[in-house]
Amino acid sequence: MRAYIFPGQGAQYPGMGLDLYNDFSIAKDLFKKANNILEFDITEIKFEGTSEDLKQTKVTQPAIFLHSVILAKTLGNNFKPDMVAGHSLGEFSALVANNTLNFEDGLKLVSARAQAMQKACDNNPGTMAAILALEDTTVENVCKEIEGVVVAANYNCPGQLVISGEINAIDLACEKLKEQGARRALVLPVGGAFHSPLMEEAKQELENAISNTTFSNPICPIYQNVTSFAVSDQIKIKENLIAQLTSPVKWTQSIQKMIVDGATNFIELGPGKVLQGLARKINSDVEASSLSS
Repeated sequence: MRAYIFPGQGAQYPGMGLDLYNDFSIAKDLFKKANNILEFDITEIKFEGTSEDLKQTKVTQPAIFLHSVILAKTLGNNFKPDMVAGHSLGEFSALVANNTLNFEDGLKLVSARAQAMQKACDNNPGTMAAILALEDTTVENVCKEIEGVVVAANYNCPGQLVISGEINAIDLACEKLKEQGARRALVLPVGGAFHSPLMEEAKQELENAISNTTFSNPICPIYQNVTSFAVSDQIKIKENLIAQLTSPVKWTQSIQKMIVDGATNFIELGPGKVLQGLARKINSDVEASSLSS
């Protein structure tokens, strides 16, 4: 069975999507729509902007979403997913790809999400750190012992877990995790504590936007970050999407469940090749590839 997977923030690079724009009329149409919806020229920033321009959350998230959705659209009738999943932001791309959301509503939600997250970052400063070569339970237990907010945020693959929280709490956790034998405990260059309780303010803002958006029956199930299980019910999809900002991304568990449910071929749609690499680390027997332009 074929599973399409969609990347999140961090996969961006200057010039991404230019080949698609030049080669496909549907790409030009969607870029033009995006400029109007966002009320700024994302086309110009993607093609001519610097890495710093693309790092702005309000730009990064729509830019990656746009790239992934256009890739799915350019496949036309060849896009026949048996299941989909998206890493964090990528969940919105996946929901457009499986027809739960239309393009316009998906982009409006991504933009609202980005702005709400930026505001939460400004009001509640925090950061994230990648922890390598430790058992998940060890990382979870250390986080519980630390004073302040620090939680497991991204279960990317066995031996690679990202923690999120207050800056001092993250620094303390990194020290303790190195003592516990972590090969690396590396603070990441991110703007805030995503997928942690510090995003509660953003979650509440996004809940209003999601609640007022029309969701349709998907053409295939989505394996959502919050539960890692297949979901096809519109109400459940909404609930999980609202919970996502303050909950961990259970990517390892999602890929494992997709494999149990029959996935044999994972195709990453979006900039970069991170997710196909994670899929192979989670299970070396699966086929994994990417389509980035």
